[in-house]
Amino acid sequence: MTRDTAHFALARFGMGAAPGEASAIAPDPRGWVLEQLARPASPAELIDLPDHARILRRMAELKRERAEGNGKGELRQLYVSEAGARTRAALTSPTPLIERLVRFWSNHFTVSAARAQVAPIAGAFEREAIRPHVLGRFRDMLRAVVRHPAMLAYLDNAQSIGPNSPAGQKRGKGLNENLARELLELHSLGVDGGYTQADVEALARVLTGWTIDPALGSFRYVPRQHEPGPKQVLGLLLDGGEEEAEQALLMLSRHPATARFIAAKLARHFSADDPPVALVDALAKAYRDSDGDLLVMTRALVSHDAAWAMPQAKIRSPDDLVIATARLLGPDRLKPEESDRRLVQTLALLGQSPWSAPSPAGWPDRGEAWIGPDALMRRLEWAKTQADRWGRGLGGGVLDEAIVGGAATRQAVAGTKGAEALFLVLASREFQRR
Repeated sequence: MTRDTAHFALARFGMGAAPGEASAIAPDPRGWVLEQLARPASPAELIDLPDHARILRRMAELKRERAEGNGKGELRQLYVSEAGARTRAALTSPTPLIERLVRFWSNHFTVSAARAQVAPIAGAFEREAIRPHVLGRFRDMLRAVVRHPAMLAYLDNAQSIGPNSPAGQKRGKGLNENLARELLELHSLGVDGGYTQADVEALARVLTGWTIDPALGSFRYVPRQHEPGPKQVLGLLLDGGEEEAEQALLMLSRHPATARFIAAKLARHFSADDPPVALVDALAKAYRDSDGDLLVMTRALVSHDAAWAMPQAKIRSPDDLVIATARLLGPDRLKPEESDRRLVQTLALLGQSPWSAPSPAGWPDRGEAWIGPDALMRRLEWAKTQADRWGRGLGGGVLDEAIVGGAATRQAVAGTKGAEALFLVLASREFQRR
């Protein structure tokens, strides 16, 4: 193996190369990737953050106290601190593949901090519903996601009430189909997965009663809000209260269309905007054969030759770019006491505020979304700012680590130094892609 392959592994399956890393893993880059699946790390940066229930109870207290100014500041700080801790975890983790998987699945099951009631618990959602399951079974992640207050609030299921339920008849309120629709279209089967509007409506009825306990700040099932009577979702007959939703989620997790949809998204994220058919086929088969075991599926991904082809086929998203830059320069550049707010501002400037995708479909995973004329100009301006700030006295070994495989960039950098050299690296094709 060569340092080129090692650098490729660090960019595609990790979060970018830190100084010395490419040389360290060069003897066996594939082994380095597979080893992470055997011993995933739990980031220390995330240990002391509050859980969603504690945050929601605090939000209720602030509402009762009508603490408008200070309350909003406190909740905003929770969001900023979560974003900073998540980024530092990606910088320091010995298993960066896990950090990439967390981001992939968090984006697949998007919740948006654009909603005031979601923003303070968006980080908790990722820590509680996504992170524990990235190497588990898809059905367990799906269930954790749907029951989490962040998702119930974001897609309005907390307010969805069966029209013929006791609560619905008393209050005159009815169904909200948002969660049911996105469960089918975005989270499991995919838009071409064979469901109908009747399936959406039936699944919305199945999900009634799945809501948030305002006193405890956690999930609860409320029988008097649940739509009574039988429902049929994709041919599955359901008639059993809370258990209806449990059965529906299990059925969706085992559907062949779900295997294909998840496989295509995972292959697109890790290989190319238009992933090789052979890779998608292999991942779908791994999913089906293992009953949705994401460890088996991920191992199939990183073991497949097609996943190691087409180097630098993906454009780095703003989040990827910021983390790769910080890994190149060293994690001490992102100290929490000075950088969390700056980090959030930077990602907003570059067009990817943490947990703030513009729709339930999540952030786009195709290159054209990130390199339009305006976006490209912002990237270059940001690269210039970083180069001016950190480039002075930067060692040649750091820059050499960043441009493995980039002959043209290496030649351009050869006659420069300091800030100018760092800017050429950060703005280069090699660094802007993974």
